[in-house]
Amino acid sequence: MVLEVMERRESAQERAAELTERLASLQAKNDDATARRDAATQQLDAEAAEVAKEREVVAAAVPADLLKLYDKLREKQGGVGAARLYQRKCEGCRLELNVTEVAELRAAAPDTVLRCENCGRILVRTAESGL
Repeated sequence: MVLEVMERRESAQERAAELTERLASLQAKNDDATARRDAATQQLDAEAAEVAKEREVVAAAVPADLLKLYDKLREKQGGVGAARLYQRKCEGCRLELNVTEVAELRAAAPDTVLRCENCGRILVRTAESGL
């Protein structure tokens, strides 16, 4: 009986040692993941601050009424208030504009603020707009 108890004790000690090693390994992996997460968060925070500074510079050059409209649309549309018009498609809602809408956009003055009939976002014209 004593021998049996000693064997169980030895087995339990071996199992405890294995679990301790496994715990140490998991803790090291956790510490590494935490350090990588913290570094990535710090980098993202720095990038966000830089983008905020850039936005302030650009926003200062935009007429106040247009900026107000953009901010309103951005809030309403989940963070995107303007979208590129690309090959007759609004890249905000991904819908193709019909022939009548394209004709109206084509006839609009270059400084006219255009809006998508489907989603309401401000349309940004480029060489690839298809106008």
